[in-house]
Amino acid sequence: MKPSRDIANFLRVMAALRTPVTGCPWDLRQDFASVVTYTIEEAYEVADAIERNDLVDLKDELGDLLLQVVFHARMAEEQGAFNFADVVQAISTKMIRRHPHVFSEAQKLPEAEVNRIWDDIKKQEKDERRAAREAKGLPDDTPIGLLDSVPVALPGLTRAMKLQAKASTVGFDWNDARLVLAKIREEADEIEEALDSGDQNAVAGEIGDLLFAVVNLARHVKADPEAAVRRTNEKFMRRFHYIEEQLAARGSSLDAASLDEMDALWNDAKRGDPK
Repeated sequence: MKPSRDIANFLRVMAALRTPVTGCPWDLRQDFASVVTYTIEEAYEVADAIERNDLVDLKDELGDLLLQVVFHARMAEEQGAFNFADVVQAISTKMIRRHPHVFSEAQKLPEAEVNRIWDDIKKQEKDERRAAREAKGLPDDTPIGLLDSVPVALPGLTRAMKLQAKASTVGFDWNDARLVLAKIREEADEIEEALDSGDQNAVAGEIGDLLFAVVNLARHVKADPEAAVRRTNEKFMRRFHYIEEQLAARGSSLDAASLDEMDALWNDAKRGDPK
């Protein structure tokens, strides 16, 4: 079997990897639960490549992410549930249905009417999904409350932002970013009180409240908190690498350096890296 640009050939590659006896032992051991960790990781790798504007890496990372879709689809096909073609048809149907202003008679409707149709279509899809689950004897997974439709498996900061955005649709929201900033200061004070109490569970809870408030501020200023913290992670790594490089140039190391030395080098790195 040779590499190809044809998706059908790639599906055959995955089928071969999952073929008992002749396939790959590791691939054969996997199931949905074990693969999902890699699926999430690959999505983050895509985000990282985009953040770095590295289109060479992006091509590879999108391939890795596509592998995850094909892997899940193959396991589902083995169970007789659905296959890759069903996945493609389902998303094609959804995109065409949700965009009548592009693909049907709604092309000239005003944006407000398009948004109303979008909401109606999503409600119809939920009804159809519920009916399909009932036909297969599966429990009804229709969300009960306003916030229940926000997936639990999302990264914490992203889920926090989506929960807040949902609540804001019914007016449960701050109307000024500076009010959110005041809430952040309040939460920081409560962390200090919890630290004084010595209750580690209380400290953890207050830190969670602070993070939630910071996400709220990010949402109000239209900043993606996940992207923001990724940029800060990279900034921290750059500056820490600077400390390592400068110490090495002096014939020293992290283990031998004092905190004061490292702090001074950190400040040097910060002055040269204003991002």
